[in-house]
Amino acid sequence: MRISRKNQQGVMMIEALVGILIFSFGILAMMGLQAISIKNTVEAKYRTEASFVANKIIGEMWTECGVTCTTLSSFDTASGTNAKMTEWRNDVAALLPGVVAGGTNSPTIDVAGNTVTVTVFWKIPGADSTTRNFRTIAQINAS
Repeated sequence: MRISRKNQQGVMMIEALVGILIFSFGILAMMGLQAISIKNTVEAKYRTEASFVANKIIGEMWTECGVTCTTLSSFDTASGTNAKMTEWRNDVAALLPGVVAGGTNSPTIDVAGNTVTVTVFWKIPGADSTTRNFRTIAQINAS
């Protein structure tokens, strides 16, 4: 049985086009993975910085608390007037995007007895307008 060459014409071109199509899908998938990886890296960076600034103010509270914790209430954002707290809020506004010290998305510190709750907010630039937050709770007792 003889196969005519005329029936075979163009088969190699179709195989090449299918190969290019499969390769293109692979490249597009790799580009999508890279974009998601960069987005997750940026979000992790801001979560790490939020954790750092929250732990920084808790460390300040521990050092100021000393023998008695009478100064602890001065860190409360609702009623406190502490220079270190104001400096800390400005640091948070400088580090995290979408934060205005004393205004929009301002970090909060709630003091209830010896329990301190620190909440830090931020918004990812260029992403959706969802406000992210990091909250940590610490028990601060007199040494």
